Amino acid sequence: MGSYVALFRGINVGGKNIVKMAALRQMLEKMKLVGVQTYIQSGNALFQSNETENALIARIAQEFNSTFGFDSTVILRTSQKITNILEQLPFSQDEISAAEAASDAECLYVYLLPDAPPKDIIQKLCADYNGMDQLHVGEREIYLLCHQSIRDSKLAQSLQKLKLTATVRNWKTMNKLRALFETMDQIK
Repeated sequence: MGSYVALFRGINVGGKNIVKMAALRQMLEKMKLVGVQTYIQSGNALFQSNETENALIARIAQEFNSTFGFDSTVILRTSQKITNILEQLPFSQDEISAAEAASDAECLYVYLLPDAPPKDIIQKLCADYNGMDQLHVGEREIYLLCHQSIRDSKLAQSLQKLKLTATVRNWKTMNKLRALFETMDQIK
């Protein structure tokens, strides 16, 4: 049985598309997913299933719309993929420390996408940018290191204009998801 996290895009943001995590958990349990647990209000749900990623995404998206009355893109990752994302951090500790020193806000983010990002478009975006923030393309994720709030980051704003289907999590959340997976795997 595989361990997954479903990352829901655009829920509980700015007072819109409100979904209580207890209701989300109940929906997933009703779908017969095993060991369902949620983490914070941004829509992170961990569970176990024998189904494939594509089958799960389709089922969860359909059930979500039926239950809550609106669509939310579902990005799925396995526990191993979350670990890989964390282990493949493309920024040095010196780069991270410099960004942390320049900002009072979170500085390290991961954009999680359903498919590989368009590398040629991202490379052009980076070539046209001349600030301190840094971006790195992974397999189905984009790492962003900000020297100020992500809301003030010109690079993040340029990335948003590409209208990629993605959901964003900060580095602390990514680490917490891995810790929750480790606890889940010990219970098996």
